[in-house]
Amino acid sequence: MIVDTNQHPITDPAHQLPAHGSETHRSHWLWIVIGIVLLLALLAAFLFWRHNEASEKKPAAPPKINITAATAQKGNIGVYLDEIGTVTPVYTDSITSQVTGVIVAVHYKEGQLVRKGDPLVDIDPRPYQATLLQAQGALERDQSLLAQAQMDLERYRVAWSRNAIQKQLLDDQEKVVMQDEGTVKNDQGTVQYDEVQLAYCHITAPIAGRVGLRLVDPGNLVQSSGSATLAVITQLEPITVIFTVPEDSLGSVAARLNKRAKLTVDAFDRTAQTKIASGTLLTLDNQIDTTTGTVKARSIFENKNDALFPNQFVNVRLLVNTLQGATLIPASAIQQNGSASFVYVIQDNVALTRTVKPGVTDGGVTQVDGINPGDIVANSSFDKLQNNIAVTIANNAPTKPAATTHGVTTTGSSAQ
Repeated sequence: MIVDTNQHPITDPAHQLPAHGSETHRSHWLWIVIGIVLLLALLAAFLFWRHNEASEKKPAAPPKINITAATAQKGNIGVYLDEIGTVTPVYTDSITSQVTGVIVAVHYKEGQLVRKGDPLVDIDPRPYQATLLQAQGALERDQSLLAQAQMDLERYRVAWSRNAIQKQLLDDQEKVVMQDEGTVKNDQGTVQYDEVQLAYCHITAPIAGRVGLRLVDPGNLVQSSGSATLAVITQLEPITVIFTVPEDSLGSVAARLNKRAKLTVDAFDRTAQTKIASGTLLTLDNQIDTTTGTVKARSIFENKNDALFPNQFVNVRLLVNTLQGATLIPASAIQQNGSASFVYVIQDNVALTRTVKPGVTDGGVTQVDGINPGDIVANSSFDKLQNNIAVTIANNAPTKPAATTHGVTTTGSSAQ
């Protein structure tokens, strides 16, 4: 150390420099640390702000969609042809008079059920009884003349055998006998004709069935050559329904008939909601109507309860075939995307789109290919559904398919 004259110590510059540099160095690092802390705080504040902003902008997870579901089932489904038919009696008789005369009695009541042979109308028989009596008298007279001629013929034969008469007399007598035989046959024909005419005066039911409204009254004059109808009888049991089959479906129907298959035919009312009766297909017509491209078919019904009425229009469903073990789902579960059809299959409460190929449909049930029996498909809320979206099934869809049988309607198409 150097001491000046004033006796104040003077620090050596060489010794003072290290102390001053160390203080400056610590201050410098202090500011660096403070800056880093501030920077980290700003960064943390920025990240926190971005996280809050992102949390505010991020949409909440969508809630699960409530749906109703159905389970694809395995069952048998019938393929039908749906047509319009007309009830047609097996027999319809419009009875007219075959003789001329005055009606003396009408035995039937309007709407009466009659049996074959029951009396219907009586025409005054007296003129025909008199004519028959005349014919019978002429027959008896000519039969006596024939018998006399035959006796004479026998005498002539004996006399000729003894050479007592000429051969000419015998030949002449033989011809007389033949003439009398012809006269007798003519008289017999006249008698039979008059008997038939007399029988026509008593008109009976030619078939069993129902009589319509009364068309004549006692005292009316009817003509044998007239067209006036005395009564109309229609057979009700059994009864038939005639309908048309499109020529495109003719092959499948004819093939079943050729195999002696019993094709069921159901008759429904005009609304096609209520079944009236069930019968079987009887036969097909022998030619196609070129103007309509259809062929007529006749089906027969027992009609024990008289539910089918002649000339009634009915909706006819012809069972052409039955598909065995088909996959069935509600028709409402099938959605369309242009020409493609698809369903939403529910797996682990997630809706997944599945392309399907629909078949025939009836009664709200469709046969499809592309899914398996037991698959659960969505049957509602299609405006909200999309692929791979979470759902909640509101109804308790069965988990196991049940064997069912449904009817399927196809119109104007060939049943496969």
